[in-house]
Amino acid sequence: MVSTVFRPGSPNWLGLGSPDLAESELFYGSVFGWTLDPAGPNGYGFFRSGGRTVAGVGPLTEAEALPAWTVYFAAADAHGAAAAVLRAGGTVRVPPSEVPGEGWFAQLSDPAGGRFAVWQADGTAGLEAAAGPGTLCWAELRTSDVPGSLRFYQGLFGWRTRDSVVPGAEYTVLRPADGGADFGGVTGVHPRVDVGWLAHFTVADALLATDGVRRLGGSVLVPPERVPAVGRVAVLADPFGAQFALLEPEPRR
Repeated sequence: MVSTVFRPGSPNWLGLGSPDLAESELFYGSVFGWTLDPAGPNGYGFFRSGGRTVAGVGPLTEAEALPAWTVYFAAADAHGAAAAVLRAGGTVRVPPSEVPGEGWFAQLSDPAGGRFAVWQADGTAGLEAAAGPGTLCWAELRTSDVPGSLRFYQGLFGWRTRDSVVPGAEYTVLRPADGGADFGGVTGVHPRVDVGWLAHFTVADALLATDGVRRLGGSVLVPPERVPAVGRVAVLADPFGAQFALLEPEPRR
């Protein structure tokens, strides 16, 4: 699961691009119980749960950008990561930029079109809560080129990989290069799920949470399904179309 012990190459931030921060606050506040700190002069705010930061949210800034969640990965050098992405055939959508006193970020895309970002920490290490109720617990890449995407990200972050133990699943599990816990996976495309990184949030009851999303104007792309040895998973979209997933973990025995 995603952790707040940020190893190189592990998820360390999560950001939502939204056309209406007030409406996003109402939606995610109802689904997860989040509150939104008032946005600063640049329009960027912070979702919090129990007083701890669980995600950032800001207006759409890229040309022709669509509402979406972006997973950030820990990088020692945002400039070096951006250069490596270009050398490997990816795209730098937003070049390395400084958040004074907090760190550096860059918005990137892999060669298959999957969008992601890196965060080089200074004053802000990353999210203050993860893997608990209503927080980021897993990051999953859906790609049309699994072998090529794995080569790209292993070259960039040095991730360790292993095949899933779930029978019949073509799924590669990821963990940081220097060890630690599994934080995500890579799999093929799904007809109703966008190519790219899909943030998963922990919930106690995926069926109940999915019903709540529907009532609040969101969309159910993949209804809750049980994944053996994992739990119940659903893929949804908020009222603006930003996709995310819910994970109700399998009870521990």
